[in-house]
Amino acid sequence: MDGEALPGEAYADSGTAYVPLAPFLEAVGGWETSWDPEARTAWAETDLFSLAAPIQNSHVLADGWLYDTGGSTVVRDGSTYVPLRSLANLLGAQVEFVDWDSPVAVFTAREAAYTEEDLYWLSRIISAESRGESLLGQVAVGNVVLNRVASDRFPDTVKSVVFDRKDAVQFEPVANGTIYDEPTAQSVLAARLALNGTSVVGGCLYFFNPAWSQGLWVRQNCVYYGTIGCHAFYQ
Repeated sequence: MDGEALPGEAYADSGTAYVPLAPFLEAVGGWETSWDPEARTAWAETDLFSLAAPIQNSHVLADGWLYDTGGSTVVRDGSTYVPLRSLANLLGAQVEFVDWDSPVAVFTAREAAYTEEDLYWLSRIISAESRGESLLGQVAVGNVVLNRVASDRFPDTVKSVVFDRKDAVQFEPVANGTIYDEPTAQSVLAARLALNGTSVVGGCLYFFNPAWSQGLWVRQNCVYYGTIGCHAFYQ
């Protein structure tokens, strides 16, 4: 991680790299883990959220909300092991894979440079667009907004992207006023994760709910990335 070897041994299973949870979290942010033998769950407190990793489940819980890891958390040689890439992405780090015979490199994100205004508006657009969705789905909505901020095709701040009217109103909550509703706690968490580098939909710039919109322009002009919950994402 960031050029330093971590203690403990990693291993691969069915194409997924696994790492021991405790030394990984210690290296990412100095976070200590604890073990609940009755619940068979590893726990950790981060500066973003509390993390629970139940054994034999393919998800972790961030402040109680489910985040799919794509592989089961397991106990091996007395240590809790988790899928590397998904956990790294959740914590805003990037994984560089070369081949199975080479070390897997992890790069921690630099300290996020965002303002309270960024968090204010990103939390609200996430909440208004995806209230009731999973944490993963809400982070995905936040990713689209931030991808637009980074693109030269859109305005360069979160607020200006949210209220962009260049080609008509871009987000329905701006038109119906729900953008001003108090965001849910989960939406605030999703906004913090997205602003700290957690990315789940690559470079997607668009999403829509097929139950409410045909999304004709998006379908005809963009590449389908995937669907999370009620939303289809395009890049």
